[in-house]
Amino acid sequence: MYEQIEAARAIIAARTSLTPCVGLILGSGLSALADDLQEPTIIPYAEIPHFFTPTIPGHRGELAIGRLGGQPVAVLRGRFHFYEGYSMQQITFPVRVLRAIGCIALIVTNAAGGMNPDWQVGDIMRIADQIFLPGMAGHHPLRGEHDERFGPRFPAMVGAFDNDLTPIAHAVASAQGLTLREGVYIMLSGPHFESAAELRMLRSWGGDAVGMSTAPEIIVAVQSGMQTLGFSLITNLALPDGSPANHAEVLAAGEAAKPKFAALIRGILEKMNTEG
Repeated sequence: MYEQIEAARAIIAARTSLTPCVGLILGSGLSALADDLQEPTIIPYAEIPHFFTPTIPGHRGELAIGRLGGQPVAVLRGRFHFYEGYSMQQITFPVRVLRAIGCIALIVTNAAGGMNPDWQVGDIMRIADQIFLPGMAGHHPLRGEHDERFGPRFPAMVGAFDNDLTPIAHAVASAQGLTLREGVYIMLSGPHFESAAELRMLRSWGGDAVGMSTAPEIIVAVQSGMQTLGFSLITNLALPDGSPANHAEVLAAGEAAKPKFAALIRGILEKMNTEG
C-alpha cells in the first residue's frame, strides 16, 4: 500500500504547489463547503491512482486543494463506503494520502440519524467518541500485514477525540450562537436504515447518532498521528417510534444546514494553529 500512496501523492503534488495542513472529508450534501476555497485546484478522483468514484448522490468525487479560513486545506468531496463494496483499507486510503501530502489534522463530517430524543433535525454534534461495529466484527482498516511507516500496530482510541481542536470547536460555536451537541457516533455497515429494534439496542449502548461512515477514517488518522475532529449533521431522527428515514431527506437537511455548518468549519480553521 505504501507504493500506492506514493503514486497518489506524486500525482497530487504535480498539480499544486500548496502543501495542505488540514484535511477535510465532507459527507452527504455537505461538499459545497469546498466552493469557498481560494485559488482551488480540483482533481477528480478518477485522475488519482487507487481512488474510486463514489456512487452515492451528494458525494461529488473530487479532491479540492486551496485555502479556507486562512488555512491550506485538502478537501475530499465525498467518500467511499463499505456498503458500496469497498474494503476498509480502500475506504481509508484517501486519509493516508492526505497524511502523505502534509495534513497534520483531519476534520470529518457526516450525515447521521439522531437517536437522542432531545435533539432535532439540523443539529450539529461533535463526535466525542465512537463505536465501530463493523470493525468489532472483523472488518477493520488495520487488519492484515502491518507497515510501521503508517504508525503503531495497536493505536489507542481512548481519548482519540480529546485534543487541542475540541475547545476551539466549542469556542467558535459559542461565538456564533450555535448549540454544538456532543455525543457518541455509532457506525453500522448499511446500506439499510435501522430497524426499530436495532435503534433501541444502539440507544441502550449510549449512541446519540448513527451512520455508515467515518469511524475507520478516524482510526487511520489517529494511527498516523493526525489530530481529529468529527461532526455529525443530524439529518433525520432515528427513533424507534418515528417515521422511516430516506436518503432524500438526508440531502435536504444537508442543504438547509449548509450556512451554519460552513460557518462553523471556517471559524475553526481560522482559530487553528498549524505552524510548527
